[in-house]
Amino acid sequence: MAGQATRATAELDRAGASYQVHQYAVDEKVGEGYGEAVAKAIGMASDRVFKTLVAEVDDEVLVAVVPVARRLSAKKLAQAVEGKRCALASPATAERDTGYVPGGISPFGRRKRQPLVLDSSAFQHETIAVSGGRRGLQLELTPATLLEVTGGVTADIADEWQI
Repeated sequence: MAGQATRATAELDRAGASYQVHQYAVDEKVGEGYGEAVAKAIGMASDRVFKTLVAEVDDEVLVAVVPVARRLSAKKLAQAVEGKRCALASPATAERDTGYVPGGISPFGRRKRQPLVLDSSAFQHETIAVSGGRRGLQLELTPATLLEVTGGVTADIADEWQI
């Protein structure tokens, strides 16, 4: 993995996990449409490419992993962890707690080991892609591998985009 190694790939390698690396270039700025641009750049459907979001539920920071084609439901995430209030963390909090910049936040190799919740739609696919710890790097692996390595749980935490 010369030139590609990140804290995320190092964690997967230590765990002996199987994954495939996808490198890409995306011109989109991080924000709306970024995830879809990543999916297109690596040639995967946007329901198989998952974004890693940092949220705060009742003042506890946690990580939510949802398809780029959908949005995180704060209500569903709070319910999944038996909390009441949920909001996305600020970009500064996300960067401080994960050690990654927005657009490159990975579920693996985070600076702090916050609880992780993977949207249950991931199990509709044999493999999914998640950030490899920097912009331009996606890791393809099974949803079961993601949960095994991160110690995460699965729940229905995503909603369709409202048009």
